[in-house]
Amino acid sequence: MIPQTTETTPKEVVSAALFVEPELIKRIIAAELPKNLQDAALYAVSGGGKRVRPALTLLCCEAVGGSWDEAMAAAVAVEYIHCFSLVHDDLPCIDDDNLRRGKATLHIHTNEAMAILAGDLLLPLAMQQISNGTLEPTLEAQLCHTLSKATVEMVRGQVYDTLGGLPEHLNDLEGLESIHRNKTGSLIHGACKMGALCGNATDDQLQAIDTFGHCIGLMFQIVDDLIDLHSPAHHVGKATGKDAAAGKTTYPGVLGVEKSKAAIEKLKKQAKTALKTLGKTGKTLQTFNVWMACRTR
Repeated sequence: MIPQTTETTPKEVVSAALFVEPELIKRIIAAELPKNLQDAALYAVSGGGKRVRPALTLLCCEAVGGSWDEAMAAAVAVEYIHCFSLVHDDLPCIDDDNLRRGKATLHIHTNEAMAILAGDLLLPLAMQQISNGTLEPTLEAQLCHTLSKATVEMVRGQVYDTLGGLPEHLNDLEGLESIHRNKTGSLIHGACKMGALCGNATDDQLQAIDTFGHCIGLMFQIVDDLIDLHSPAHHVGKATGKDAAAGKTTYPGVLGVEKSKAAIEKLKKQAKTALKTLGKTGKTLQTFNVWMACRTR
């Protein structure tokens, strides 16, 4: 299925998303799974999402002088982790969602047991992509560490968001930022860093990508908060308005809409400044930065 895009999606992002799409399918088929598990895993990953994370991995690799082919395994691994998290988050015991990417969530399409097991599968399958001996050992270790760290932080953020447990010394805004940076920002940042590592980035390039990744990771979730507040489900492809109904902490809820938009603009400027280190090779990421700040789904 072609990844979801909007009329304003940069062509480079669309190209990167389309480049990784066949590999997401091919590598699940190559795992030689039971037919029902294979079908569930394929359903989970082939839903036509925006593919922001794997696209970032490819584009960050390219921005530091590498190629998309060099970052393919890392890009697939990142998206498998993302899809695993969506499958489990949608379960009745967590967010209890029936719609994802414009179609029935996996536990509705199959059943809860299969959804849990398909998510369980995607987690180690992701690590397998970057630990199968095809990469240089030092790079393999760096990628495994980066992805596992991002995954731990993502799960931590989900716990903060759904079950509580934030450190008590944090004020409302600090707590909200901690939730967002972990729940959403960590995997986006990890995707960027993995791409830079695959491209053999210099220290200065890696620092630029690191800052860029942190900025757009937080920005992505603030924009999502605004989309959840204002956009209809048929446009977004998933249920909207649920965060407020569930009493979840969001940027608009804490800061209001206008200050949330100001926070997005500040992060966009910080990301733009960081990318100046890359010169002309950072142009595509600059375009990505602007798009991320104004996307509507």
